Amino acid sequence: MIQSLLVANRGEIACRIIRTARSMGIRTVAVYSDADAGALHVRQADEAVHIGPSPARESYLVGEKIIAAARSTGAQAIHPGYGFLSENAAFAQSVIDAGLIWVGPDPASITAMGLKDAAKALMQAAGVPVTPGYMGDDQRVERLSAEADAIGYPVLIKAVAGGGGKGMRKVDSAADFAEALASCQREATSSFGNAHVLLEKWVTNPRHIEVQIFGDSHGNVVHLFERDCSLQRRHQKVIEEAPAPGMDEATREAICAAAVRAAKAVDYTGAGTIEFIADGSEGLRADRIWFMEMNTRLQVEHPVTEEITGVDLVEWQLRVASGEPLPKKQGELSINGWAMEARLYAENPATGFLPSTGPLHHLSLPKTGRIETGVEESDVISAFYDPMIAKIVSCGNDRAEALAALRAACGAVECEPVKTNAWFLRRLLAERAFEAGDVTTAFIGDHIETLCAPPMASDGLLQYAAVDLAFSAVHMPDGPGSPKHDLGRACFGFRLNAAANRTVRLCVDGVATDIVVKDRAPGHGRTWTGVSDGRNTIYFDEGASFVIAAHRTEGGASAAASDGAILSPMPGRIIAVAVAAGERVARGQKLLTLEAMKMEHSLIAPFEGIVAELNASEGGQVSEGALLARIEKADA
Repeated sequence: MIQSLLVANRGEIACRIIRTARSMGIRTVAVYSDADAGALHVRQADEAVHIGPSPARESYLVGEKIIAAARSTGAQAIHPGYGFLSENAAFAQSVIDAGLIWVGPDPASITAMGLKDAAKALMQAAGVPVTPGYMGDDQRVERLSAEADAIGYPVLIKAVAGGGGKGMRKVDSAADFAEALASCQREATSSFGNAHVLLEKWVTNPRHIEVQIFGDSHGNVVHLFERDCSLQRRHQKVIEEAPAPGMDEATREAICAAAVRAAKAVDYTGAGTIEFIADGSEGLRADRIWFMEMNTRLQVEHPVTEEITGVDLVEWQLRVASGEPLPKKQGELSINGWAMEARLYAENPATGFLPSTGPLHHLSLPKTGRIETGVEESDVISAFYDPMIAKIVSCGNDRAEALAALRAACGAVECEPVKTNAWFLRRLLAERAFEAGDVTTAFIGDHIETLCAPPMASDGLLQYAAVDLAFSAVHMPDGPGSPKHDLGRACFGFRLNAAANRTVRLCVDGVATDIVVKDRAPGHGRTWTGVSDGRNTIYFDEGASFVIAAHRTEGGASAAASDGAILSPMPGRIIAVAVAAGERVARGQKLLTLEAMKMEHSLIAPFEGIVAELNASEGGQVSEGALLARIEKADA
């Protein structure tokens, strides 16, 4: 058995590998770039080696530095995780040539499956069904155009060396073919250094079905059933689940047997995935499912397979790399329950999924289910790497149970100031078509405007925020990263001496909004969580965040709300208190004076009444939005 392991990766997959290695008693070595000097995977490993500047091409993609780190630390083996160098046959060979154990398939297998056209030809010879198309060497525009005409539109142009959705174009008509081909070839050359393409028939109602396979050095190959990864955005997976909805046993047996034949055709060892495209227009049928490509590595979505089979795939990788046979035979593997995974990214769906980077001043991930992450609160989301924050995995006895759990988990995500796609994921999981299992790879694109519409604060949250900000003395800590403020202690719908049906003006995400606080409002009895950014309160609801503050008059001359709540317009120090609790005051009478930003601000009574509440004392420091006093209208 391997005794020491270098993990040639970062983030959540590095943490995932380290966790299993540690449970097996294996010493772990992490590598890190400048940007990752304080990263979670570095903190979790037994030892860590700096390998260069922040850009991956100068650190994580430099094989010589990885091997040198293994040698200098006495590591016996290298696990590449996924991405970076995981499917680089030359790197795999260099690891082996250095006398180290490569935790992955033989370099020849990586090479055989690395180019899509060669892989498809190999699969055809092995009796694996492939999508109709053209895979020839003649790459002239005239020949490719003629082949597209023969296949019939729409067709898909794919870079043979492509991956991750790059170098792919759907073409709907002959008139668009030449332009789409040129664009695809440019992207393929830029991304992979190879402009060669193949053509495939565009599959209507496409579903992405993949099969997890595993081989050992003793000639054994098993499958661990299928996953459905149809919910994608621009060819990037968003939600994955196992097993695939609508998959009957006969079709499962056929597709999994084809996957095993594919693995045996390249003498495969280790973990791998055979990806298929299915025409779901008539349900899942064995004669309408075709080989697409093979991933010669562990997949991002491997946890869903682990959850339904009870297998630790990383442990299997380490045992097989150590020369052991597979821990289980095919007959010992079975499906138990259902699992789903959502990819939580630091991005804002409302702004075209622009990445959101920076420090995680506040991060609270779901407390239930399985969480795979490479960051903790106070860590930083870097602009140099994939912006994944975590993978959220749920399980259930059936699909409905797993779906409900994942939807709740995505709604429980709290992150600030970095924006996430949690609310988008929750909204996606609530779609009726997805609940019914009736989706294709085009589903997100077809519903993108609805799914990405900016989230709105619910009436219940606004009611709660109005009560919490206007009627209670909420002294929030100053500055980002300050201790969290649990607003749950102020149960909505209950305030001592607070009258019902008052109007409170709030500033919600920069927009002034009048809220009528009702005695019995939607959400009565529910609480929300909020944190301070030093100026405002950020509330979290169903995976989204909302910046809410008690509205104040510009200039600070008056911060009195129309219901008599006197709020601090900004952080400052009370330098004078002109009234006492229980005192009768006239409209416009000065109540107290606040010093802030080297200026004095007088806060006055909004109407004639009684000082029912006074929470200010001379010399006291107050936060923005804090309730300083409350005036109740005097009896006529």
